[in-house]
Amino acid sequence: MTTLNTKRLAKIMKALAHEHRLALYLGIAHNNDPEIDAECRVREVAKALTLTAPTICHHLKELVNADLIVTEKRGKCLVARVNRDTLAEVEQVLVAVRSG
Repeated sequence: MTTLNTKRLAKIMKALAHEHRLALYLGIAHNNDPEIDAECRVREVAKALTLTAPTICHHLKELVNADLIVTEKRGKCLVARVNRDTLAEVEQVLVAVRSG
């Protein structure tokens, strides 16, 4: 069926279950170009959310810990991209559930 175990799937779903983390994740995903595996600047996504910098950092940490995003510091900028491997694993589970 899938190699994604239930504990890992629960951690991923828990991270996405928080409204602000989901908005941050979707903002990062929306600013990624899958054709070139582009990365987005976290600052640009964070501007759209009315959250403090420490709150954004906390939510980014949770997304990284759930293996949903990968971040990298470039000079003064933090860039992030969706972890496409994790996304594919979750998609595989959801397709299996839908297929019965």
